Amino acid sequence: MKKSLSLPFLFLFLLSSAFAQTGKIYDNVSFPSKILKMERKFAIYLPPDYETSNRSYPVLYLLHGAGDSQSGWTQFGELNTIATKAILSGSATPMIIVTPDAGGAKQGYYNQPDWSYEEFFFKELIPYIEKNYRVKADKRFRAVAGLSMGGGGSFYYALKHPDMFSSACPLSASVGTTSLENYKSMFKNSPNIADSLILKTFNEQTIMGMISSMPDKQKNQVRWYIDCGDDDFLYEGNEMVHIMMRKKNIPHEYRVRDGGHTWTYWRSALPLVLEFVSTAFHYE
Repeated sequence: MKKSLSLPFLFLFLLSSAFAQTGKIYDNVSFPSKILKMERKFAIYLPPDYETSNRSYPVLYLLHGAGDSQSGWTQFGELNTIATKAILSGSATPMIIVTPDAGGAKQGYYNQPDWSYEEFFFKELIPYIEKNYRVKADKRFRAVAGLSMGGGGSFYYALKHPDMFSSACPLSASVGTTSLENYKSMFKNSPNIADSLILKTFNEQTIMGMISSMPDKQKNQVRWYIDCGDDDFLYEGNEMVHIMMRKKNIPHEYRVRDGGHTWTYWRSALPLVLEFVSTAFHYE
């Protein structure tokens, strides 16, 4: 005769199974950067089966907004809960998610005097993640997304480095100057700078410039998902980028949903991002 499990044992079994089905967040990981000459932090999400399998995983670099840190997405964005739910439901593939800290006295994802963050991101952070975690180190299995300042960063990184990412998902993105005339006005006190140089830097250093000057061969290199709330103060810039991408025949998904520049909105966007990048990971 079969013996039934005792209630205490059954409870412990179910409890241990529940814990096994939960992703893990490490919110305060750091390593020394030679480029930035300081210790740099990041948060990392590991999917539910990471510690019980030998498989390697695709990776999403998820960028935070201005004034925030690596803890923004893990705390206010409820990254662990949302990512684990998406993975267990099958709407997202198991993946590693990395949120680097681009804050501090200086902040941002672009290279600036004494703050070469873009160089750090590509030459130190990505190699560090791929060396120390079971990551599939290939463009097809690498994606970037972010909110606000991080949305601008995800635009910039995927436009400038299309060979590095299969997909990019800017949310409520801070896109910077959206016209060449506005860009030229920044140099009004430097009359010796030639218009040709201003145009060159506009096309190489601004989101709108990189889109408007994108060569045909690059148009299908990255799969794009762009999302901004209809009450967001950054809506107009995102709309203008969308219009320019349509004019240039750059394939992209563009969503305007009800909401503003809030964590409530970004939490609702994250499942959509995870589903979109999962499709890109499996796309051939």
